[in-house]
Amino acid sequence: MKRKLKVAVAFNEANPDLYIKANGHDTKDLNFIPYFEVENLTPVEEYELMVKRLCSSGFDAYILNIRDDINILLNDAKNNKPDVIFNFIELYKENSRLEMNMVGVLDLLEIPYTGAPPLSLANCQNKVLAKRLLNAQGIKTPNFIIAKETSKNFKHDLKFPLIVKPAFEDASVGIENDSIVENNKQLGKRINYIFNSFQQPALVEEFIEGRELNAAVFGDKNPEALPISEIDFSEMPDHLYNIVSYQAKWDPLHESYHKTIPSCPAKLPIDIEQKVKKIALEAFKTLECRDYGRVDMRLTNDNEIFVLEVNPNPDLTEGAGFMRSAEAAGFTYEQTLEKIIHFAWARRKSI
Repeated sequence: MKRKLKVAVAFNEANPDLYIKANGHDTKDLNFIPYFEVENLTPVEEYELMVKRLCSSGFDAYILNIRDDINILLNDAKNNKPDVIFNFIELYKENSRLEMNMVGVLDLLEIPYTGAPPLSLANCQNKVLAKRLLNAQGIKTPNFIIAKETSKNFKHDLKFPLIVKPAFEDASVGIENDSIVENNKQLGKRINYIFNSFQQPALVEEFIEGRELNAAVFGDKNPEALPISEIDFSEMPDHLYNIVSYQAKWDPLHESYHKTIPSCPAKLPIDIEQKVKKIALEAFKTLECRDYGRVDMRLTNDNEIFVLEVNPNPDLTEGAGFMRSAEAAGFTYEQTLEKIIHFAWARRKSI
């Protein structure tokens, strides 16, 4: 009888009891009509549901919340001896820049794990470095400058409008409607906000008007681009910019969450579709991602393509961005998770 692979679904929620379920709020009090149903699952419940689905697919799976304690991870590795760690650890001690260190520990423990290795996570999280690596390969990104200190009269030659982001965050952290600035006064104010709120430099980019495309890439040795998804901004109200902000991604009670409507596969001319997929694969490989990733791009009216972000280990919630493209490619939720686990398991001999 074939042995079941033991899979630890690892994540870091230091205070899981503090989560407030979204539908504990009455959506009838919202001043807009919700497009999506407001979910009732906390992050921990999402992982528990994933474990159930993995168990039903033939894995010996369990959740592993390290709760900001590296010893929990080390003890589990020693006592439970998982074959594969499905890695969802995105920060440690509230520091997202330690994400790469956590997978470095897994490399030292010689435990196969899903998703990107340390260098890839470091490359992608450092937005300036990521842009320079992509540009060196001929992949276009928006023109930018890096603001390393506060200034009321910040000098630059970029064209407004601009978008201001924290230089070392991911998952749209720090990206809000106020991130778009139209003049130098707003720019200085937003840069100061980034310094004060995130204690890091600010990345200032030219804001690219156009269609927002999400290109999912799937695989390790021979990755492939999946059907392209598009974010439809046609219902976005005038007081909100056409961006996928932090609120649009993660706050089901915010209007932008319900006005950024995904469509997959995107309706694109075949030559543009092929070009987007080619760029996505090149970006994925340039930043040394593996297993699964998502490349966010803007397509201008002149059919220029700009890479905005390369996202290793994107959200795997059923129905969310990456899974939407996987489903359009013909993979079920369970099949997608199973493939990701086996990508990691196949690397065990090379660790």
